[in-house]
Amino acid sequence: MKFFIDTANLAQIKEAQDLGVLDGVTTNPSLMAKEGIKGQDNILKHYVDICNIVTGDVSAEVIATDFEGMVKEGEALAELHPQIVVKIPMIKDGIKAIKYFTEKGIKTNCTLVFSAGQALLAAKAGATYMSPFIGRLDDVSTDGLQLIEDIRLIYDNYGYETQILAASVRHPMHIIECAKIGADVATCPLSAILALLKHPLTDSGLAQFLADAKK
Repeated sequence: MKFFIDTANLAQIKEAQDLGVLDGVTTNPSLMAKEGIKGQDNILKHYVDICNIVTGDVSAEVIATDFEGMVKEGEALAELHPQIVVKIPMIKDGIKAIKYFTEKGIKTNCTLVFSAGQALLAAKAGATYMSPFIGRLDDVSTDGLQLIEDIRLIYDNYGYETQILAASVRHPMHIIECAKIGADVATCPLSAILALLKHPLTDSGLAQFLADAKK
């Protein structure tokens, strides 16, 4: 399974890249705002800065919600860097835009997916990635992991190449469960990835080794 970091923070992206397990980055307007990145020129420059840190795909989200606007923004984003993946919302015009970009050879990430039917439409349109938001489903008492499992079954049934990018991943067990049921990618905060390192028996075992080495 691929690990993407869900942030626009360059320091966190570099830390994840230096760890040696990072495969890409996902961003959105909210994450950009969180880092104080304002103005279109600054936002576009920030995407390029991210691409210069990582070696994998970097999702950059359009703001427009109409077909023509998404195409215009998406083409401009794709021209920034070969690693850019155009992030498109799961709406009617979004599906049309994904089909357009697919035919142009531009990678896409269909975002804000909350049902298997939406995931099926994204795959049929040729999305490179499809992002079901498992944490947000959990928030409304719906099983986000079950959705991943359902989508995996549908994609495998018909040989769709769209990658399942589990989003709104909030803790290490989300990552483990996504890996068990076959998500292609998990995008999450750096803290969730680093939490995979931790186990009390590792800590106590290392402490014992070091104590023994001093004897």
